[in-house]
Amino acid sequence: MSTPSRGTRAGVALGLGAGLLLAGAVPATAAPPAPLASNGDAPESADQIAAAVEAMSIDELIGQMTWTRVYGDSADDTSMAAENQQYYGVDTPAEVIEKYDLGGVLYFAWSNPIVEDDPVGAAELSNGLQAVSTGDEASGIPLAVTIDQEGGIVARMTEPATVLPGNMALGATFDTDLAYDQGAVLGSELNAVGINVNFAPVLDVNTNPANPVIGVRSMGADPGAVADLGVAQVAGMQDQGIAATAKHFPGHGDTETDSHTGLPIVTYDRETLDQHLVPFQAAIDGGIDMIMTAHIIVEAIDPEMPGTLSHDVLTGLLREDMGFDGLITTDSLGMAALKQIPGNPLDDGDVAALAIEAGSDILLNSPDVDATFEGVHEAIEAGDLSRERLEESVTRILEWKVERGVWDGDPSVPVEDVMDTVGNDEHLATATEIGDRAVTMVRNEGDVLPLDAESDSVLMVGAGSAWPERMGPMLIERGFDVTEDYENGSSPSAAYRERAVAAAADHDVVIFASNNANQAQQEMVAALAETGTPVVVVATRNPYDANVLPGADAVLNIYGWFEPNFHGAVAAVAGDLNPTGALPVDVPTADGSETLYPIGYGLHYAVTPAEPEFTDRPGRGRDLYTIPESQGVQYLVNDEPTEAGDYRAHQNRDVTVAAEPLDGWEIAAEATTEWSMCFTTGRPGHGGGDPCERGDRR
Repeated sequence: MSTPSRGTRAGVALGLGAGLLLAGAVPATAAPPAPLASNGDAPESADQIAAAVEAMSIDELIGQMTWTRVYGDSADDTSMAAENQQYYGVDTPAEVIEKYDLGGVLYFAWSNPIVEDDPVGAAELSNGLQAVSTGDEASGIPLAVTIDQEGGIVARMTEPATVLPGNMALGATFDTDLAYDQGAVLGSELNAVGINVNFAPVLDVNTNPANPVIGVRSMGADPGAVADLGVAQVAGMQDQGIAATAKHFPGHGDTETDSHTGLPIVTYDRETLDQHLVPFQAAIDGGIDMIMTAHIIVEAIDPEMPGTLSHDVLTGLLREDMGFDGLITTDSLGMAALKQIPGNPLDDGDVAALAIEAGSDILLNSPDVDATFEGVHEAIEAGDLSRERLEESVTRILEWKVERGVWDGDPSVPVEDVMDTVGNDEHLATATEIGDRAVTMVRNEGDVLPLDAESDSVLMVGAGSAWPERMGPMLIERGFDVTEDYENGSSPSAAYRERAVAAAADHDVVIFASNNANQAQQEMVAALAETGTPVVVVATRNPYDANVLPGADAVLNIYGWFEPNFHGAVAAVAGDLNPTGALPVDVPTADGSETLYPIGYGLHYAVTPAEPEFTDRPGRGRDLYTIPESQGVQYLVNDEPTEAGDYRAHQNRDVTVAAEPLDGWEIAAEATTEWSMCFTTGRPGHGGGDPCERGDRR
């Protein structure tokens, strides 16, 4: 899209001449339409939607497209009146909804603190806001109640809600069943508290190790794997009645700038872009409700405007080429990227109008809603936008509210049932399983791991940003003799480093928790390694730390610093589980010139195959042998690969079972790997059968 013709406007004063509201005034509203049945395909529902849209004023249309934060823990809460006054000129969340006829609200822990750790309070907040929106003073239409609950490092709801290890941890499992389960956990818990839209999952393909904003929020660097896991996660979420949102289109995974603070520009060719589009196309084909735009310039499509403001990206690529007919939402309009377009200083009104012109249906989290209304009105007056264009988006929004069941009678949720769902045992078990199966061992020199709790003493240290204080007590609980020493911050001080080095000699192993290992972390690990005490690094964020920590004897990637991530780390360190995670990204060498560890790489402890069972019964027809399940092992029966299970031996008098390691696995040197059985034809031990020349078994 070319440079906008409208110049920058000073100030945000609203005038009635532009068809807008004076601060504090309430828009005139048409009689609220009756609730629609949740069957958007029915002709009567389509007629009702058309009638509702036609009856709306321009302000009401803009309001339905405006989804933003409101400050407070209840509809009438005045404790954050200063914030509401600053941004909206009113005191309470209810007054914000009524002033603008909002189509949706967006929860943050800093604007709605109750959401973070009080699920019952969050449900009450949702119910209160819905009561306002469906009342006579607002639109009469239920709200989209939205949140960013990706799991991992981006989660607005924390304990007692289920804390998940994060998307890259999920990616390290390469398990679509677990991805579905993660989506179902997120969906059911959000549904329970009255949230109906989740701005997740992240479908960015994280191909750039220097990416400052995506990293472990991505499920990996392989487009096909991200697509498979993403589609499964979307299905799990939407099966619970929650709209999933694929983000950040057309892909934020190969950027070196954080769009919260600057404008990323990607210069790769169309062929590379097509790889970043693979997960989004899969999500579209899988029926995802929403797609969120990225505030990045993709030169292969539009070298001038970021995706959020580009008609070529949102309408040409997403709508026309990829066939998406669901809802398009901007990313937060308050991010710095949209104010840093070269040669185009845009104010908040310009940004809102251009986003709609580009093809977005939803204006998310505008930093100045009054300016948003003004900018859209000015665009209509200038001929850049039309009422019909607004009606197109609002029709799509209302159709979604009907089809998703948002607009279906009473939108409130039963508060008394919230804690039956949120953080229940089944959900916590899913989080633990993801954390356990994500643990990826990329180095284990000298078989330092696993440790022996009965004999190995541990010095537990690390960067404060890696939360080592969560792992130390878990090691103690597991039975290890642990000395703990912690310091805040991401860069260990010289004094802390010296203290740890002095203590290392008194321990059998040092465990160091790293977080995107910076120079200070690298220096501390190197100094610890020089003591001669083995050093085990537990990397708690992006999985690239191994390439700058050559002195570490062992490296475990756990992709997060939460309880389920550390649960997996402790279990692996203790040998209670054999690490099965595989890298979901390539780890380059420190200089970036080649690949140190490829996607799919992951080490395991040597395994001892489980012993097959043989059952020799009278006659031939009842003889059985059982091939067991055994981690990392492939069984062969008389040289033929055989799955686990029970088999009759009537066709084979002599059965030989051999165990071989699967790719990437090793069988312990002392383990038995071959078993043989000669089945008798009569009653064993009582004669009447042909003797086995080799004896019964060996």
